[in-house]
Amino acid sequence: MIRISNDRSHLLTAPAKFPYSTAKFTPHRMPTIVTATTNAENTAPTPDLLAAIDMGSNSFHMVVARLVHGEIRTIEKMGEKVQLGAGLDENNCLTEEAQQRALECLGRFAQRLQGMPSEAVQIVGTNALRVARNKQEFIARAEEVLGYPVAVIAGREEARLVYLGVSHTLSDDKGRRLVIDIGGGSTEFIIGQRFEPQEMESLHMGCVSFRNRYFPDGKITKRQMEKAVTHAEQELLNIRQHYRAIGWQSSVGSSGSIKAIANVLATLKITDGTITREAMEELRKRLISLGKAEKLADLGVRTERQSIFPAGFAILLAAFRSLDIKTMTFADGALREGLLYDIVGRIQHEDVRERTIAALQERYHVDQVHGAAVEETAIAAWDQMADHWDLRTANDEDLLRWACRLHEIGLTISHSQYHKHGGYLLRYSDLPGFSQQFQKDLATLVRGHRRKFSPAVFQDIEPEDRSRLRHLCVLVRLAVLLQHPRNHEPPPEMALDGRQNRLIVELPKDWLSQRPLTLADLQNEQEYLSRQDFTLEVRTR
Repeated sequence: MIRISNDRSHLLTAPAKFPYSTAKFTPHRMPTIVTATTNAENTAPTPDLLAAIDMGSNSFHMVVARLVHGEIRTIEKMGEKVQLGAGLDENNCLTEEAQQRALECLGRFAQRLQGMPSEAVQIVGTNALRVARNKQEFIARAEEVLGYPVAVIAGREEARLVYLGVSHTLSDDKGRRLVIDIGGGSTEFIIGQRFEPQEMESLHMGCVSFRNRYFPDGKITKRQMEKAVTHAEQELLNIRQHYRAIGWQSSVGSSGSIKAIANVLATLKITDGTITREAMEELRKRLISLGKAEKLADLGVRTERQSIFPAGFAILLAAFRSLDIKTMTFADGALREGLLYDIVGRIQHEDVRERTIAALQERYHVDQVHGAAVEETAIAAWDQMADHWDLRTANDEDLLRWACRLHEIGLTISHSQYHKHGGYLLRYSDLPGFSQQFQKDLATLVRGHRRKFSPAVFQDIEPEDRSRLRHLCVLVRLAVLLQHPRNHEPPPEMALDGRQNRLIVELPKDWLSQRPLTLADLQNEQEYLSRQDFTLEVRTR
């Protein structure tokens, strides 16, 4: 039962005073949905240096740069052939040997990162870590070596970042462009204009996985080449018709595989380095006549790339045939450069994640005014409890805000169990700007914002993250209850206190006595939380 008491001695902090009038919540006071701005007072100072690490299935790359007059100027690049994807065993687990190779490389990268603020560094893993069953074990070891968080990104998020990197290294021309990036475990295909990607796809084929399947012994035969090309063409059937219907005015390649192909074409004087359909067909004949990958040294292919060259070539040839590509140029920009521009966007309040949240609200007809009222209430609670529950980070605040804005997203499917529908939508949708882990956390808060507060809500969350998400979930649930009447009032003048499994909420006596339904909601919430050994105590003054 809710206990009514005037005793305030238990409170370690004074009740919060909120500068709100008694007027109802109005739309113009909503938190900003899209926060792109160029106002100096709203733009955080950009760190002196920025850094990005791309932990690819074939190579690990790091770039360190400085932002000068809106342009990123590269200071240093490092890259190593780690071949993380080749270290996946038959159970899709990273072997200890592969993990050690990766950690040794990251140890060398880590020295260059020392002293950089966390907001200036982005480190991502791609296909090899997407499929690795023991990725959490490796990520924990990598974060210990680096001293910075590691995020695993989905295929379409990788495609978005690749396009971002490529588009900033090309002339600002008009018309659509097709961008292809062949990685070790996946290949990204993007159609976009200027700096905005319009179509993004990541197909599960890469130079390492194709090497292992079709060229494991280094021999290049006509039969194996045909098999590899046919396999890639089958994968491309998923996008062939749609992409060709949209069309493009220019095509660009951005990976090491495509760069190596352009260099070989120039070495053989088939072209000047431009990749054409006719040149690819001619190179196919030359590769088959060579017969062995090791002979690619005669064409200037580096030793570490020789074994994967035929596989990357087969994928690109299939793309030329399936998508009817006439000619392609090479661009230096890639995923790591895209990460740098993404960092700048977040620092300068042009965060693509804000646009993603706003797009979800529009697409699923979310009540944005109500979501904003819930957000304001949750943040008022978070301000008081963040230190007690160790939630005082920008990521925790962002997660709380966005969960509040989207907590009713599942209503577009059905009112019954809509919290579960919402959790599913957020867990399995493509959300530009979000890592897989952040997306899973967001889905968890929406899934757990109402009804039963059971262990099932957190069953796929890593043990070290459960306490943090449970506390954030409690704050979302409290805010939703206090805004249940949907009259969009500002948060009540509440004072919060608590410890690990306990939350004490003190509310004005008159406020609660005038809201009997809210009182009933809070009583039900006590029962729900108690099933997770969490105590909610509500007092009045």
